[in-house]
Amino acid sequence: MKEQVEEKQNLEISDVISNTEAFLQKNSKIIIGVLIAVVVIVLGYFGIKKFYFEPRAEEAAEEMFMAENYFAAGDFEKALNGDSESGMLGFVDIISDYGCTKSANLAHYYAGLCEMRLGNFSGALDHFKSYKGKDSFTKATAIMLQGDAETEQGNNDNAIKLYIKAAKVGDNFIVAPTALFKAAMLYIAAGNNSEAIQCLEQIKEKYPESTESMEADKYIAYAENVK
Repeated sequence: MKEQVEEKQNLEISDVISNTEAFLQKNSKIIIGVLIAVVVIVLGYFGIKKFYFEPRAEEAAEEMFMAENYFAAGDFEKALNGDSESGMLGFVDIISDYGCTKSANLAHYYAGLCEMRLGNFSGALDHFKSYKGKDSFTKATAIMLQGDAETEQGNNDNAIKLYIKAAKVGDNFIVAPTALFKAAMLYIAAGNNSEAIQCLEQIKEKYPESTESMEADKYIAYAENVK
């Protein structure tokens, strides 16, 4: 009986091997073609990366240099839209001309800041949403600034959600207390005093050395007594 079982298992294994060999033999040309295609794609990817994307990334960084200078000087209009007389590109041009580069991503962040300073809060919101932050500071700041843009447009409920979200990004002791404080102020304005107190208590507990922590007790007392 044991011998019969072993013989049956051997036959089944043999059948599997035979079927596999038959499949490979029958489809050998297709398999080879697919493997060649994969190799071509891989080599093509590295070739494109080296000879197309990397030079474009360097070019984008160079083109953005002047826009950053205008931004630092407080000329947000030129920083955003460029200078037609000199041919200098603005952040909007960088985004359009050099998409998929790190500079284009960073340009969204700069463009959002420019739009905020120019009072175009809808445009600022779009840019901050498009920015993909890699570090916790700019990522949290971009989310908090989305909240500011929503607040400016009267969308306080959306703003609160964004402030709370910003406070949860990483362990950011700079952005988090500010975002929580903003949320608390909007909660108080809406009459949601218990939620406001929770935000303020969180600031005191987690960020006792922050400027917002020094103001927290005053607003907690107000929220506890206001009708």
